[in-house]
Parts: sequence; C-alpha cells; structure tokens
Amino acid sequence: MPLNIFLLVILAAFLHAVWNAMIKNEENKYLAVTAIVLGHVPASIFIILLTPAPSVESIPFIILSALLHIGYEWYLLSAYRFGDLTKVYPIARGTAPILVAIVSLIFLGVVLSNFEILGIVIISLGILSLGFQGAKGFKNRSAVIYALVTGFFIMGYSITDGYGARVSNSFLSYMGWSFILNATIFPIILKINNKSEVITKIFKEGKKIFFIGGTLSCIVYGIVVWGFTQAPIALVTALRETSIIFALLIGIFFLKDKFTLLKAIATFIIFFGVALLKFY
Repeated sequence: MPLNIFLLVILAAFLHAVWNAMIKNEENKYLAVTAIVLGHVPASIFIILLTPAPSVESIPFIILSALLHIGYEWYLLSAYRFGDLTKVYPIARGTAPILVAIVSLIFLGVVLSNFEILGIVIISLGILSLGFQGAKGFKNRSAVIYALVTGFFIMGYSITDGYGARVSNSFLSYMGWSFILNATIFPIILKINNKSEVITKIFKEGKKIFFIGGTLSCIVYGIVVWGFTQAPIALVTALRETSIIFALLIGIFFLKDKFTLLKAIATFIIFFGVALLKFY
C-alpha cells in the first residue's frame, strides 16, 4: 500500500476513535448515534454543492449503501441493549475485515498477497480479543450475535461504497448523497423503538456530538471511501479498524479506563498485523 494512502487511513482511524469516544462518554446511546447520523447532514450538503452530481451508475450503490448503514445502526443499537460499548464494538469492527477479505477473494476476484491476508487476519483477531475479554460482562449471548451481524453490515457497506465510489463522478458526492439518504431514513429506526424524542434533545444535550462528532465522522469516512478507490477495499477496511488502538489510548488517558496486560497484548497483535500490511 502506498505511503500516502497508509498515512491518511491511519489519520482516519485516529479521528474515528475520537468521535467514538464521544459516543462512549454519552450515556444515552440512541441520542449519541442519532447526533452522529444527523450531524452528517450539514457537511454532506456542503459537499454536494461543491462536487459533481453522482453518475447514474452509482445511484443503486448510494441507495444500497444507505440501507446497509441503516442495518448497521439498527443492529449496533440493538447490541448495546445487551452488552456495553467496550465489548460490543470490538466484535463488530473486528469481524468486518475478515468478512471483506473473504468476499473480495472468493466472489470479487481481488488478489491479495499471503502477507496481506495474514495481516488482515491478525488485525481482526487482535480487535476481536478486546471484545471477548471479560466476556462475563455480557447479559446474554444476544450481544455477541447482534455484534456479529453488525460486522456483516459493515462488510456490506464497505464493499458497496468501494465499488460505488469508483463508478461515481466524485467519491465525495457519492458519500454526501449516501449520508443524506441515510439520515432521512434513520428516524424510522427511532420511531420503531419509541425513541423519536431524541431528535429534539440533540440541540439541548447532544450539540457537541452533532457538530463535532458528525463533522469528524464525515471527514473520516471521506478519507476511507477515497482509500477504497485507491487500494483494495479489504486492506483499507483492516487498516481503518486500527482505530481501536487509538480508542484504547483515549480511554486510558482521558476516560480513566484501565490498561490491562490483555489490552497490551491485543495492541501488540494489531500493530504486528499493520506492519504486515505496510511492509510486506
């Protein structure tokens, strides 16, 4: 992977960890996720006003992407009912790179070197290990099931956006329209879960997440979608998930989380996987 792509995706991973720390610090997860989803809209409007309209070929991808993001958000919020963020999120994010690699290799004809495949597997295992540490914290197995299904949706929208952005006139325009469509559909999730009131609470309790988190999330995914157009989607997906390392550091230094030996081992494993992706 070229150095410029590698460094930009690492930057995206860091920014991803920052806005996820904002969600972690918010007790009401419905409010936090809603603030992020709706917080995409201002930046997306700005983007689509300055970029070419998406190509006709990319429109089905935009629609599918928005629906897959809805599925991701639904199952992620459902998983939070059964397990906390520190357990649910690593399982969801750690599953996705392996799934993307499998689909890419078997169905999409993507060619990856043995070291790249090994790097993806090692990164995923390192991330997954963080989710299963202290597994007794799960109320039941439902948290694991929902988290795994969330991983499938991450895989789905990653591949969809990778190919959709490649056939669009502008990857930024593609992303902007997808985010706006997603934000338009998202209130249905809130309605089904009797959480519609969180929309009115955003500007009272979630302004920081809406403006800062939503904008950061747009920047992050813009970099990631650009990366999808420049390198194999499986490699970008795996590298993006190294945000879990930055999330650990943010948790330790700013959120008073404990840094255990198991977390140290998982971090080393993830770093080793990243080294395989970059240097081999």
